[in-house]
Amino acid sequence: MTALLEVKNLTTYFHTRNGVVKAVDDVSFTVKSGETLAIVGESGSGKSVSCYSMLGLIPSPPGRIEAGEAWFDGRDLLKASQAELRQIRGSKIAMIFQDPMTSLNPYLTVGEQLIEPLIFHHKLSRAEAAEKARSLLQEVGIRDPEKTYHAWPHEFSGGMRQRVMIAMALIAEPKLLIADEPTTALDVTIQKQILELVKEIQQHRDIGVIFISHDLAVVKDLADQVVVMKTGRVVERGDAPSIFNCPDHDYTKKLLAAIPAGSKASAHDTAQMSHPLLSVNNLVTTFADRHSGDRFKAVDDISFELQRGEILGLVGESGSGKSTLGRSVLKLAQSDSGSIVFDGEEIQDLTAKAMRPYRRRMQMIFQDPYASLNPRMTIYDTLAEPLVLHDLAKGPQLNKAVLELMDDVGLARAYVRKYPHEFSGGQRQRIAIGRAIATKPELVIADEPVSALDVTIQKQILELILHLVDKHHLSMLFISHDLAVVRVLCDRVMVMKQGRVVESGLMESVWSSPQHDYTEALLKAAP
Repeated sequence: MTALLEVKNLTTYFHTRNGVVKAVDDVSFTVKSGETLAIVGESGSGKSVSCYSMLGLIPSPPGRIEAGEAWFDGRDLLKASQAELRQIRGSKIAMIFQDPMTSLNPYLTVGEQLIEPLIFHHKLSRAEAAEKARSLLQEVGIRDPEKTYHAWPHEFSGGMRQRVMIAMALIAEPKLLIADEPTTALDVTIQKQILELVKEIQQHRDIGVIFISHDLAVVKDLADQVVVMKTGRVVERGDAPSIFNCPDHDYTKKLLAAIPAGSKASAHDTAQMSHPLLSVNNLVTTFADRHSGDRFKAVDDISFELQRGEILGLVGESGSGKSTLGRSVLKLAQSDSGSIVFDGEEIQDLTAKAMRPYRRRMQMIFQDPYASLNPRMTIYDTLAEPLVLHDLAKGPQLNKAVLELMDDVGLARAYVRKYPHEFSGGQRQRIAIGRAIATKPELVIADEPVSALDVTIQKQILELILHLVDKHHLSMLFISHDLAVVRVLCDRVMVMKQGRVVESGLMESVWSSPQHDYTEALLKAAP
């Protein structure tokens, strides 16, 4: 079978004030019709830049294609003009971007965005384009295409937005589909649906697919061929069974070894629960629906206890109420009713002023460290702020405490005067963890702290959390949608669905013999 796309010796460098960054260095690969090529590697390995280079999407300057060829449909894409690339992009080669919320236009309805390439590339009338758009929305699994067509991007969940992005990519019937980390931050159940959808559409339309991912577990059942990239270069390539069963390169082995597997090495003794650190009883938190004005229960009559030194996992899909429960426990979201007892004291009805002494003893690690870190503050200021606010350190003692926090989370002391944008995602998450433990809290609520990280960085962060829990004798509520991650880290687990806990118990008991259909579905969906 002849190649649909043939990339030869692609080389892309970024010329920055700090020197030349070899983002893509002599990369070659081919894709055939009906075939899926997975390009895997950690963030910064050059996966996305390789594909962006072919389509003329890298910023120039500082990016520059130094050498190579990319043959598609009888022409070299690297020598094509911008006008020619505009005709190819969306029409013959389509792309699904990683974050659908930032790649969908918030000022246009879904329908308007869907029909644009049909009008531009195929010269269809608005009525013809609209009919095709509705049909495609149904094909990608959206139940009410008429309603969706007139809706706005912010009205959808992450999984629904990703389906809209797939519809946008396929609307002009391309020959090649490039999917750039399309399932990174999605629930495992939604992720499974999106992967099955991509596979089904590929078989139905006989299109070539390039699937970019940092997670080998995700691409295992999807890919025909695999290219493994590290720091801009291809370190290994081959068919999927060979890569997964007999990897040659140490880096590929490292990626495979980082996939969460197995149970927690030493489970916490949960037998003695007579004096729990946290006791939550019949907690209810509601929000008003902005369309109807009715109130819906995000947290619906939930009760649980958390022992000192224990890690309790909280799992469920997006919208199940996990984060709202965590925020309600810390009184960052106002509950309607119920009881929150922390270290024997009822805190549910305390005012903001009365809560201040408790703030030092309970902290939160947020999902997105880049959004939760102040971009105008150095790491020193970020770590020093809670120490100063709670009068825990001053002067030379403050400097010593900040540097010890850097040591605790595994960051070089030399980085302490840098700003958040100068760090990788994994390093920023370490900073967020350092800020959370700065006040030596007794309770930490970690809200999806590893969901968007590379598997290797994720493994490091999980090991760091286990180390800090043991060292500082922390109690932790660990929120996640991934049961495999929770199994590695947690002693007990609660499963949430639509605001209620549907199952709870010891982690290994729930893992080996789930009692609820929803828990079983979550387990089956894990790649």
